[in-house]
Amino acid sequence: MPKTIAIIPARGGSKRLPNKNIMMLGGIPLIAHSIMFAQKHSFINEVIVSTDSLQIQDVALRYGAKVIIRPDNLSGDFEPTVTALKQVLEHYEKVENVILLQATNPLRPQNLLEEAFTFFENNQLDSLFTVSQNHHKLGKIHNSTFVPFNYEIGQRSQDLEPLFYENGLLYISKSKLILEGKIISEKAFPLLVNHVFSKVDIDTKEDFDYAEYLYKKG
Repeated sequence: MPKTIAIIPARGGSKRLPNKNIMMLGGIPLIAHSIMFAQKHSFINEVIVSTDSLQIQDVALRYGAKVIIRPDNLSGDFEPTVTALKQVLEHYEKVENVILLQATNPLRPQNLLEEAFTFFENNQLDSLFTVSQNHHKLGKIHNSTFVPFNYEIGQRSQDLEPLFYENGLLYISKSKLILEGKIISEKAFPLLVNHVFSKVDIDTKEDFDYAEYLYKKG
C-alpha cells in the first residue's frame, strides 16, 4: 500500500497576526484543527507538522502529530512552502502521496478530503488542489484610473466569465513532484469547492473573527 502522509507547515513568526497558528479557535489551537481533520482519514499514514517554533511543536505533539523542526534557512518570510515539504520528505522513505493542509485554513467540509483523495487515486493524477469561483467584478488601477479586468462597465455580475481562485483548503501531490520543487504541476486538477469554508484563510484578526463566527454557527 503506498504511503500517504499529511504535512502541515506552520511557522512561528507572523507579523500581521502574532502566534496565529496557536490561537484558540473554539477552544482548540488553530493548527490542531488541521491535525484532527487529517487524523480522521485512515488512508493517511502519518500526520506531520513542519515548524520552527517550540510552542507549535508542543501543541502538535499534544494532539498526536509528528514534528519536523524547520531550520532557520527554511523559515524566512519569502521561503516557499515547497521547501518545507521537501525537508519533511528527506526524513521519510517510500512516501508516494503528500497531502498539504494549511494551518490557516482550519475549517473544511467534512467529506472533502476523502472525495478529493479518491478522485486523485482513481484518475492517477500527479497533483490536485481546491479552487472556488470568483463572483467579483475585478479591475486594475492604472494612472489613477480603474480599468475593468473581467467585465465591461454595466455588465451584470451573473454574466461574468467564470474565474476561479486557489482557496487553500487542500493540496494533494505525488512526492516525486514535490522533490522536483513543485506542489502544483502543469496538469494539476482544479477541484471546485464552492463552500463558505473556502472563504476562510486566516492572515488577519478580521479573518480570525470570521472563522470564529462560522465555527460558532456550526
